[in-house]
Amino acid sequence: MSGTGGPEPSPLPGSEIPTTAITSIDLPVPARALVVAAHPDDAEFFCGATLAKWAANGCFVNYLVLTDGSKGTWDADADIEQLVAVRADEQREAARRLGATGPVVMLGHIDGELTADLGARDEVAYWIRALTPDVVLGHDPWKRYRLHPDHRHAGWLTVDAVVAARDPHFSPDHDVAAHRPEALLLFEADEPDHVEDVTGFVDRKVEALLAHESQFVTTHAIPVDDDGTAVEAFRRRIHDRAASVGGTGGVGAGEAFKALTAL
Repeated sequence: MSGTGGPEPSPLPGSEIPTTAITSIDLPVPARALVVAAHPDDAEFFCGATLAKWAANGCFVNYLVLTDGSKGTWDADADIEQLVAVRADEQREAARRLGATGPVVMLGHIDGELTADLGARDEVAYWIRALTPDVVLGHDPWKRYRLHPDHRHAGWLTVDAVVAARDPHFSPDHDVAAHRPEALLLFEADEPDHVEDVTGFVDRKVEALLAHESQFVTTHAIPVDDDGTAVEAFRRRIHDRAASVGGTGGVGAGEAFKALTAL
């Protein structure tokens, strides 16, 4: 319970606080990065400060968002077609606030109905080949006790598509060459072992998250009539999480990942 007698806000999505040893800090800034996210706003919550840091240092940041975000409201009477359009606009604005200069590709699978089938894998592999990222970031499919099916399926699609994209005999009908990324960073990881030092970039992450105004009530715990108090509490919670993660790696603020570098 909060000090005012009301319930505490639900825990925010975000980088897991590592409980096992951190074995690496900071990849070299990639020339090109691709984040593969289940929903609009997932990238910002899980790796927004990392993307902002890389973009500020010359990385060409690309987005691939797998679903349309159409379940992202508690309003049973919501105009879902309008919500889908709004969430796409919010995602593009969030990417802009992080400094991303690459495309924001929305695959448009129905929110809550994503499956890790061969057709979806083919789509993700195509964009890995077309955008040629040095580093791919995505959901950890091995995360235990996670409820949301889209996050699980998005993780498998990312991992499986990295394999498919690198080998020319997968999806040979693609009009782009096979491409092998140098590293894969898995966020909301079950056993994170890598921290990106995002000191100085957490406010940019917050500003990107605040672009997702349609999610204020459902995810951000910001009421529609907020006088600024809830926004400030949201900002503090994001900073506090980043400081906790950073502390595990000996840096001021961090985002944590499982790093796979032998692809």
